[in-house]
Amino acid sequence: MKEDFYEILGVSKSASAAEIKKAYRKKAVEYHPDKNPGDAAAEEMFKKAAEAYEVLGDPDKRAKYDQFGHQAFEGGGFGGGGMNMDDIFSQFGDIFGSAFGGGGFGGFGGGGQRRVKGSNLRIRVKLTLEEIVNGVEKKVKVRRKVQADGVTYKTCSTCNGNGQVTKITNTILGRMQTAVTCSTCGGAGQMIDQRPSGADAQGLKVVEETVSIKIPAGVEEGMQLKVSGKGNGAPGNGISGDLLVAIETEEHPTLKREGDNLHYDLYISFSEAVLGNSKEIDAIGGKVRIKLEPGIQSGKILRLRGKGVSSINGYGSGDLLVHVNVWTPKELNREQKEFFEKMQNDENFVPKPEKSDKSFFEKVKDMFS
Repeated sequence: MKEDFYEILGVSKSASAAEIKKAYRKKAVEYHPDKNPGDAAAEEMFKKAAEAYEVLGDPDKRAKYDQFGHQAFEGGGFGGGGMNMDDIFSQFGDIFGSAFGGGGFGGFGGGGQRRVKGSNLRIRVKLTLEEIVNGVEKKVKVRRKVQADGVTYKTCSTCNGNGQVTKITNTILGRMQTAVTCSTCGGAGQMIDQRPSGADAQGLKVVEETVSIKIPAGVEEGMQLKVSGKGNGAPGNGISGDLLVAIETEEHPTLKREGDNLHYDLYISFSEAVLGNSKEIDAIGGKVRIKLEPGIQSGKILRLRGKGVSSINGYGSGDLLVHVNVWTPKELNREQKEFFEKMQNDENFVPKPEKSDKSFFEKVKDMFS
């Protein structure tokens, strides 16, 4: 089972944003590759801490994690999982880089050169209720920028490949020297040298690619999933952005979702309510048959356990709640009308609610419990 993000950073679930950032910086410094060369265990802890901070350091992601756990981001390969060193230094280098002279590692270099990350792409995927209940793999066509074949790059002449330039400012305290991102190369340390036909000023071209998206069971309207590395590419030695997938749901003709439960309105005739019957109703995966006891009351809720939506946290499935509604005829022929007139004062037709017959408010309370 995947470790809890709060436990990885050593903070409580009520920790403030500042406390989470401080805890992450402490972990990053402790397990930084420059401080632990060749230590695979330290590198793994370094990645875990970065993955935890990627979620807990973002208010929206943290709220989703608190509600749905890891599967809100990882179902089918989404979310912060699988971060590499380039991802970490690109996104969070400012938090701990000063402790190691710029946070150099691998492609970043000790001089402050950073790998540029391409922009994210956003798409919407519409799902049926059946797909939400069972989970589904969708294949979508995405137009994204990738590095063109034949493009070459050269070292930036402004920053000499460092990605940063030194800026000197005169102040009342004397001359102050600061390092800023190179405006010529955007911090990449490289400039385009040869650009093939069809490539843009950064050496990128647009291609159409089919992307497979594994969507876990139990997702909800408005939830956002992430496919790492399937956004736009970046020039030079940059890394690709991500594909962000917003979930939309189609309305089911007979079933309504509420959390992990499904609701079905069943209308029966007066005679069916009096005599009892068995009925087939819609459920995900096919029809199910339910038995109506003689004398069933309008408003009765029948619960079919486990016939709802799978929990995205993996805690089983919700229920299918069948709401019984007795349909009262609005028009009667003379014979029917005479029959009910005779029955008006019959003791079997006089309402006699029992203690087991719950009120409307009690039924609502039970439904949400």
